[in-house]
Amino acid sequence: MTEIDSNTFHPLEKTVLKNLVKKKSINLDELSTASGLNIDQIRRSVEWLKEKKLITVKSVETKSYSLGEEGKKVLNVGLPETRLLKTIESNNNKITLRELSENKSFEGNELSAALGYARAQKLINISKEGNDTIVTVVSKIDQKLEQNFLQKLLNSVESENISKDEAILLKSFLRRPDFIIINSIKESRIELSETGLRIAPTVEISDEVDNLTPDLIVSGNWKTSKIRPLNLNSPVPEIFSGRKHPMQLFIDEVKEIFISLGFEEIQGPIIQSCFWNFDSLFTPQDHPAREIQDTFYIEDSTIDNVATQETISNVSSAHETGGNTGSKGWRYKWNSELSKNVVMRTHTTPITIKYLADHTPDDAKVFSIGKVFRNEKVTFKNLVEFNQIEGIVVGEKVTLRDMMGLLTKFYEKLGLHKVKFWPSFFPYTEPSLQSMVYHEGLGRWVELAGMGIFRPEVTIPLGIKHPVLAWGGGLERLVMLKYGIDDSRKLYENDLDWLRRFSLCP
Repeated sequence: MTEIDSNTFHPLEKTVLKNLVKKKSINLDELSTASGLNIDQIRRSVEWLKEKKLITVKSVETKSYSLGEEGKKVLNVGLPETRLLKTIESNNNKITLRELSENKSFEGNELSAALGYARAQKLINISKEGNDTIVTVVSKIDQKLEQNFLQKLLNSVESENISKDEAILLKSFLRRPDFIIINSIKESRIELSETGLRIAPTVEISDEVDNLTPDLIVSGNWKTSKIRPLNLNSPVPEIFSGRKHPMQLFIDEVKEIFISLGFEEIQGPIIQSCFWNFDSLFTPQDHPAREIQDTFYIEDSTIDNVATQETISNVSSAHETGGNTGSKGWRYKWNSELSKNVVMRTHTTPITIKYLADHTPDDAKVFSIGKVFRNEKVTFKNLVEFNQIEGIVVGEKVTLRDMMGLLTKFYEKLGLHKVKFWPSFFPYTEPSLQSMVYHEGLGRWVELAGMGIFRPEVTIPLGIKHPVLAWGGGLERLVMLKYGIDDSRKLYENDLDWLRRFSLCP
């Protein structure tokens, strides 16, 4: 092991080492007084020297004892058992239990306590004589020791200042409620290690320059100054710099991928009317997803003028009869009042639908990422609040094959190269597909986004003439796959230890 060069020590370290040579064991306050350094300088120096294994720091607990409320009460009148012995001895060392109970020197439960303590210490004997219960003294106690110790405990007494005889009394006192107060003080005791004992005596304190300041350089005094050598092997503190949350890092990566594929990001409010969250997506007004068990409603809130009268009329007709979409609709009376109710959006699709209604594009490639809310039981894979990614492509000749190719490219850019699709069902797309990717780390296929082509009942009422490819899915599941997380709740626990250890390049 390389010997530590004492010349590289900081002046504070040298001062502490010099003072530790004089003392075998010392606490922080004593060291501060002896060295003239303030307590912060002492703590800093102790940490440096501990890292260099020149000192050891031991935690020492010191106990002290003082009288509690009950102890103070008996300080002047004496202990119950002592008064009991005096009463018996003054009656020729023999007294009946009835006579004791009539004695006015004992109040309340004092007699019972006195008898109990005296019997426990084998100071008395209780026997029967005819119909009487007789109490006699069989052993005496050192009343002077007892009284002196009680007086001593009036002030705090450290355990090391208690004699062997006093310790026996203390053990008895500790069993009594509110009689003794125990004060425990922990302190750090600092000692030189074996290496410190060898190096500390060789340390010399001299005027040294810690930093090359501009004044030293300009004046030229650096040439004659003694500059303290730097220890390049000295440990440095671990620094946790601020950085983005892993979830936000992934969101940024996803945005970058979509923008690189020619998409534009759109955004919208978290609070939505039922019209845009459900009705415009051809979700019937009696659908289970609209129940309070699945959706968070904003109590006693409605939104008037949810859309233009033409859009509302078109959507209403699509629900009731199919309108001009070629569908028969849901065959019920659509209620415009229900469409005004306010919900926390259950998906980001209302943002997409509103974009289509406002712009009626012939060609478009847009995506959105945002929080959505579902009234579900929280599990390792389901959250009440989570992020959803969604995108659409509008074009005259776009097909399902185009969407499969687009999603495959997206997954590849995330490092997921095995992708497959199979037919599925979603309320507002037809045909519909489900995507799956193979995760090498898990060794299995994992279900991801749902996708399809928006039904005519969705697009035609909004004035959209061309096919609209749409897909969407939870972002947390992608994050879990990328970073090897098996519980989505881990992402939102604010576990600083995990966040600090999290690798930006897994």
